[in-house]
Amino acid sequence: MQSTQAAFGRFPTLKASAYLQQLCKHFAHKIPVSFTETTGEVSLPTGICTLSASENELEITVTATTLEQLERAKAIIDSHLARFAFREGFKTMHWS
Repeated sequence: MQSTQAAFGRFPTLKASAYLQQLCKHFAHKIPVSFTETTGEVSLPTGICTLSASENELEITVTATTLEQLERAKAIIDSHLARFAFREGFKTMHWS
C-alpha cells in the first residue's frame, strides 16, 4: 500500500475567492476541475489539490503519492499564483 504525502498552504489575501476561481478556470483547460466561489478541487498530474477561500485567506491542500510529486504540485500552485497575485507581492504559499 502506498503512503500519501500531503502539504497545507495558506495565503492571506482579501481576493481568495477570485484567485481560487482563476486557478480553477486556468487548470480546467487541461485537467479535471470542479469549483464554486469558495471551494475547488484540481486533479493535477502529480496529485489532488483542494482549495478553500474565506474572506481573508486562500487555503490549499495538495496530496501526492511521493514526496517528489508533492513538491512538484506545490511548485505548480506557487508558480501560477505568483503570476495571478503579483500585485500583492506573492512569492509562495506558507506551506506546512
